[in-house]
Amino acid sequence: MVVQFAKWGNSLALRIPNAMAKEIDARPGVAADVNVEDGRLVVRLLEHAPDYDLDDLLAGMTTDHAHPETSTGGAVGNEFA
Repeated sequence: MVVQFAKWGNSLALRIPNAMAKEIDARPGVAADVNVEDGRLVVRLLEHAPDYDLDDLLAGMTTDHAHPETSTGGAVGNEFA
């Protein structure tokens, strides 16, 4: 079956025909892992969405991953410092 990519915000989306969604038991809210393997888009449904712990995520941060501050200019309204 041929489907087309569509714009969805800043991303692209593919509509999955209902018959295919039913075949793999995909439905709104079900988590999936999406990867590119050998130039092909591969989607695998996950039994459970991964649980993330902020402390574990931050433990992997280094100064190489940190972005510098970005100036957005001076106050233009009722902002406070």
